[in-house]
Amino acid sequence: MSPLPDQLFADGAGAVVPVSPIEVDGHTMSPDRLLRYLRIKVHHLIQEQPWDSIHVVGDYDRLAVISRYEKHGKLFNWERPTVEVRGRDLAVKAFPGADYVHHYGLIISTYLAMTGRSADNVAYQLPDPVLCRAAVEQLDLALDGDLVIVGWALEHLAPTGAVWTHGPGYAWHAARLHGQRVVYLGFRHSIWGDVAGWVVGRLAELGARAVVYVGKVGALTAQTEPNAMLATGGESLIDGSLIAWNDFFGGFAAAQPGVQRGVHVTSPSILLENRDWLARHAEHAFVDPEIGPMGAAACRAGISFGYLHVVSNNLAHHYAADLSNERHRDVVQRRTVLVGRIRDIIAGRLAVRPN
Repeated sequence: MSPLPDQLFADGAGAVVPVSPIEVDGHTMSPDRLLRYLRIKVHHLIQEQPWDSIHVVGDYDRLAVISRYEKHGKLFNWERPTVEVRGRDLAVKAFPGADYVHHYGLIISTYLAMTGRSADNVAYQLPDPVLCRAAVEQLDLALDGDLVIVGWALEHLAPTGAVWTHGPGYAWHAARLHGQRVVYLGFRHSIWGDVAGWVVGRLAELGARAVVYVGKVGALTAQTEPNAMLATGGESLIDGSLIAWNDFFGGFAAAQPGVQRGVHVTSPSILLENRDWLARHAEHAFVDPEIGPMGAAACRAGISFGYLHVVSNNLAHHYAADLSNERHRDVVQRRTVLVGRIRDIIAGRLAVRPN
């Protein structure tokens, strides 16, 4: 492996760690669907030409080369890692978070292996936690006991005609709902895994009283059809330990039609969710990278937290819809209906009692 120049890496970052591709045959996604998922994520320069070395680092740098495969026409969660070219070496610059850097390294190495190319030149370097915190501290809002709704589909959750105030990498809109101030907060970049926990901690510092996360989870039970149900809960399994938080929804969300409550499992990367992983967690309900870190951060900060997610895919049974075809018209239409349900449930919860 050809080392990249030291200046490409943040001061204090960890060692450069080679990252091997996963065993595709054991994954919960079929090989064709997994490859389709990876192609959506991998930077075009990696897909189009070989490199002597590819190192994934934690560095939010929009002045580097932007991928042609970034989603357009969205207000939030459309930015993807950029790259910096140094001769025949490539630095892939992801938003600084340990889970995201590792996840993206797995994406690249597995994509290369699945397309018949060597992945021996792929490595990642975990960012220093000081860098992670500094990146999240760019978030600067004046909060005073507000409910902050963060995550996915915010354009449809916020009031019609919402005017968004933009900051570095994020935008927000404040409104009143049932007499209470609600702040809708979205990010242009991914707040994957531990980054989401950093965000909740920062919001508590800024004065938030409660945080609700709206997003997508995978189901771990075969009977749960994607894009037909909502998921909620108050517990997550993190590294084998069960944590619980002060659930913003209490029993309100689970009492609504079409909402399933269950124990969530935190997984730092979709690539790690193979059939052995599924067998170890088959008694639980949902999986994603963010809910656990966010709930743990809320506990540490002494604020309430809740999640209300669309079930986007199923690891235990192959349905037509999964993470590789999320942009299909039928999927988008079904999720639009579910987002409307999320909006109504949040409003109903606030009407019952304040945050």
